[in-house]
Amino acid sequence: MSAPTDRQLINALISGHYADPFSLLGMHQTENGLEVRALLPDATEVWVIETNTGRKCAQLECLDSRGFFNSVIPRRKTPFRYQLAVTWHGQQNLIDDPYRFGPLLAEMDSWLLAEGTHLRPYETMGAHADVIDGVPGTRFSVWAPNAQRVAVVGDFNYWDGRRHPMRFRREIGVWELFIPGAVTGQLYKFEMIDAHGQLRLKSDPYAFEAQMRPESASMICGIPPKTAMTEARKRANDFDAPISIYEVHLGSWRRHTDNNFWLSYKELAEQLIPYVKEMGFTHLELMPINEHPFDGSWGYQPTGMYAPTRRFGTRDEFRNFIAVAHQAGLNVLLDWVPGHFPSDDFGLARFDGTELYEHGDPREGYHQDWNTLIYNFGRREVSNYLAGNALYWIERFGIDGLRVDAVASMIHRDYSRAEGEWVPNHLGGRENLEAIEFLRYTNRTLGQTVPGSVTLAEESTDFPGVTRPPESGGLGFWYKWNLGWMHDTLDYMKLDPIYRKHHHNNLTFGMLYNSTENFVLPLSHDEVVHGKKSILGRMPGDAWQKFANLRAYYGWMFAYPGKKLLFMGNEFAQGKEWNHDISLDWHLLEGGDNFHHGVQRLVKDLNHTYRDNPPLYQLDFDPAGFEWLVVDDFENSIFVFVRRDREGNELIVASNFTPVTRHHYRFGVTQPGSWREILNTDSGHYHGSNTGNLGVIHSEAHPSHHRDHSLSMTLPPLSTVWLVREPA
Repeated sequence: MSAPTDRQLINALISGHYADPFSLLGMHQTENGLEVRALLPDATEVWVIETNTGRKCAQLECLDSRGFFNSVIPRRKTPFRYQLAVTWHGQQNLIDDPYRFGPLLAEMDSWLLAEGTHLRPYETMGAHADVIDGVPGTRFSVWAPNAQRVAVVGDFNYWDGRRHPMRFRREIGVWELFIPGAVTGQLYKFEMIDAHGQLRLKSDPYAFEAQMRPESASMICGIPPKTAMTEARKRANDFDAPISIYEVHLGSWRRHTDNNFWLSYKELAEQLIPYVKEMGFTHLELMPINEHPFDGSWGYQPTGMYAPTRRFGTRDEFRNFIAVAHQAGLNVLLDWVPGHFPSDDFGLARFDGTELYEHGDPREGYHQDWNTLIYNFGRREVSNYLAGNALYWIERFGIDGLRVDAVASMIHRDYSRAEGEWVPNHLGGRENLEAIEFLRYTNRTLGQTVPGSVTLAEESTDFPGVTRPPESGGLGFWYKWNLGWMHDTLDYMKLDPIYRKHHHNNLTFGMLYNSTENFVLPLSHDEVVHGKKSILGRMPGDAWQKFANLRAYYGWMFAYPGKKLLFMGNEFAQGKEWNHDISLDWHLLEGGDNFHHGVQRLVKDLNHTYRDNPPLYQLDFDPAGFEWLVVDDFENSIFVFVRRDREGNELIVASNFTPVTRHHYRFGVTQPGSWREILNTDSGHYHGSNTGNLGVIHSEAHPSHHRDHSLSMTLPPLSTVWLVREPA
């Protein structure tokens, strides 16, 4: 090459506008022999050292004072392993040249990444400690097909983008580089000249650990080892298992009283997990713990999909938290957010200067409700990034299932949009066909790769087959949040009891569609924020009636078909709305015994009694597991139903949603005999009026409700009572 051309290339390289650094840097065979070129800003002297012998082969000449060195090694034609002895500020360092290493991505990885079917893309993309040709370091790779140049910057190179420009694998749009000496614990980012020539500094989409806000650098760390799913954990997720979920926001369950600071993962393992176990819950559901920049998003605007937040400790401390939960017999569910992401400049937004992860058209790529961006699920690399992330949490952390946020917004192109504000699919419909295929693929992948793991959809519409197999047109989720049940029942409970007879169907309507999906009954965080009041705050009446209404409602919920979910604080009747910036109101449980203690004791008993009685959970999604005994007593606001298990054992549930005690209330039963009261939400133990049935009720050959035998019992005011049949 001519001198002017050399000067142009050097200028482009140093200014950060040369996209093919391996063609210029490193060792090259030329007509004149082996030529070594290196870009080493601030170096004063550079020697080429033959690694095998330790012999100095040649001193590189400084062709440009900004740090470009070059020399031909005399009498050598065959490339060899070498190092560079570099003098910086009077001190000599022996380094390995990143530009002597060949391409990193294996052919099969490249093929699968390009196809969008790589089962574990995180094993290839991002930053991975490695030893190549006997040299320890870290290999980096990032997908940025439209960038003009990408470099790695970090603790290992003074955050200087000139020092480590990356190789571009044009066939798949991935940039890669192995940096000798970059080690675990060091921070890094990708510095790129984007498609429009603008300088951008981006966090690694595949970072396994990251800085806590407001900082945003990624951290080099290894992939966690795989965690096998035990048979007990698999069975705990089954359709016929008792599932009672405690939903938690780790940042506000409990805080340090002296400074209002968060509990660490370690402290949460010591305090939260024993509490959840004692309360009888089977599952712990964590609101999103992916790294996120804004506390007020509660984690629902994640920027680090592969990195647990540093707010509460390190990645490994989070893994230990999960392990402690498993040791306590709890399964762990993770709230997962593939539906949208924030527009922070260091994150995925316009990653290489183009709408790479999102859609370019805001009618497809922008969430008006949340001021966030929508993933382009039709782009193979994007759907692969997300599907791989789902498997990552389950395989590498031991997460037992994923609650998938905002599914309705993903599968409907017109979600929360007026006419003209959305783009139909290629068939002219409102369905987001690409998102639907992504969800099916992800659910199928998890089911095949980690049998026993589950997904739960937060889906608020009547989209058919959310929990049906993809092969039969469904989305392939295991469970779906029953938001219709939640809205109907809360609308009923907030009414003054005198008006409930006019809204009787609010409690009966759910059974008309109960067998269409595998439902979870959620009283989640969304129901105790934004002016909705706490669950207790929605109950009518004076203090006594509010708590009695709440207890009766919980008794109804835990007996109704479907798995259960309570948000933290609901279990002791927190009085005010949830505030993510402070602890729950644990002070309500201080001092003498009170109504809040009563609700807490009830929830504990509900959980344990629910788990001890198979009729309450074995046939949740089978019509044979439920039968109305009294469904039409509008005037008295009374409901009576039976739950059954596979062996035909029955449990009777009777609810009275008025403050009037109903003495000698008679209803027909299918199984005559003696029935024992095993739970009464009006018990004095729960601070009720202690009205009941003195333990056992005997059926009579007295026809009622089209049945030959019946029970006559006392229904306490604002209560739910559970009865089981005594052995003959």
